[in-house]
Amino acid sequence: MRRFTNILTIVLGLFPLTFGPRFLFDGVAAATGFGIPAAATAYFPVKGIRDIALALVILALFALGHRRPTGLVLAITAIVPITDAIVVATHGGTLATALGVHALTAAVILFDAALLLREPAPLRAATAAQRQ
Repeated sequence: MRRFTNILTIVLGLFPLTFGPRFLFDGVAAATGFGIPAAATAYFPVKGIRDIALALVILALFALGHRRPTGLVLAITAIVPITDAIVVATHGGTLATALGVHALTAAVILFDAALLLREPAPLRAATAAQRQ
């Protein structure tokens, strides 16, 4: 299960790096993929940078071996796709996109967060005491 959790966490961290830059460089097309047709606005680079920053925080924590803090950040971050689903559903997007893209993403993020958070905390103090 640990290997599965590792792969899922890395994929969840890399995934926003695939669409974040798209909002920076082709915002109109990215907005359509997001589920809401939009005209070019300053919103696109803001969203793109948000996605990239969230991805880098998740990957950095995980790369440093902070599994439980990564789980906590993922759990908190799930508010983003939940809100995205609500926005898509209430602002001209389809319910299929709201649920099939954004709500499903939230569910996968929360699933991975639960896997990471249920892992036992490292026993650093006990390990240090054994070395002495």
